[in-house]
Amino acid sequence: MKLLRILSRNIRDSFKSVFRNFSLSLASISCITITLIVVSISIILSYNVNNFAELVEKDVTIVSFLNVDITEEGRQTVLAEINKLDNIESVTFESKTEIANEMMESSEVFANIMGSWTENESPIQDTFLVKVKDIELIGETANQLKKIENVQIVKYGEGMVEQLISIFDLIRKIGIVTVAALIIVTAFLITNTIKITIFSRKREIEIMRLVGASNLNIKIPFIFEGLFLGIIGSIIPVVATTYGYVALYENFKGQLFSPFIKLIEPQPFIYYISGALIVIGVLVGMYGSLKAVRKHLKI
Repeated sequence: MKLLRILSRNIRDSFKSVFRNFSLSLASISCITITLIVVSISIILSYNVNNFAELVEKDVTIVSFLNVDITEEGRQTVLAEINKLDNIESVTFESKTEIANEMMESSEVFANIMGSWTENESPIQDTFLVKVKDIELIGETANQLKKIENVQIVKYGEGMVEQLISIFDLIRKIGIVTVAALIIVTAFLITNTIKITIFSRKREIEIMRLVGASNLNIKIPFIFEGLFLGIIGSIIPVVATTYGYVALYENFKGQLFSPFIKLIEPQPFIYYISGALIVIGVLVGMYGSLKAVRKHLKI
């Protein structure tokens, strides 16, 4: 019970101290706010680029062209062989009649040329559209498909797909490094701002020591003060992130520039980002206060 009273008193005093030293606290809060907004933008960009990369990877399809004279039994055998492979996500069959109809619907020129063809005269081949589980193994899977009897040609955009995989992998790494670097810079800036704030209150700390306060009793109020600074400083970034991202998503109808570049849906994405910003603000605020009191003032 005594411990709870001491803790509640420290929390109350820390909260009052934030507003009692408002001009000094404002500098820390402003630093936290600005840096967290930058971190928020970086996280949103990084996750959306990563989401776009995943959507493109999922859309990559291996097209397996079957022999023109293949029978129904032969098609079933090919399907069974494809399903035996490890890296297969899904398989869709498209008959040459369906392909011809799609082509004729897309162009009057195709309709004029292909309209008089009979099924036996059509050079179009039946196909299996294969999606893979692991995009990085697509080349190996394509080679396995080529070995299946009655599969004549296998195409998946070889060369270009491998380049896309490399580019997306590089983008992911750059995104991770950028966000991590910004968080480190944020911690550095906030910590140093809080150091200056606490250093200006050196006399207050010296008085606490003169009246017999232990190092722990001196540190705890400042740690809670750092917590409050982190929470207050994260309010504007959280509000800006929540309403800003929702407005962006609605104004652009969930996509940027083209239907292929889709944005992540706001919910629950904005809640994860908001939670991360609050956690970063609180942890950095507490750490900055603790480090300033313990090392900068050598208590």
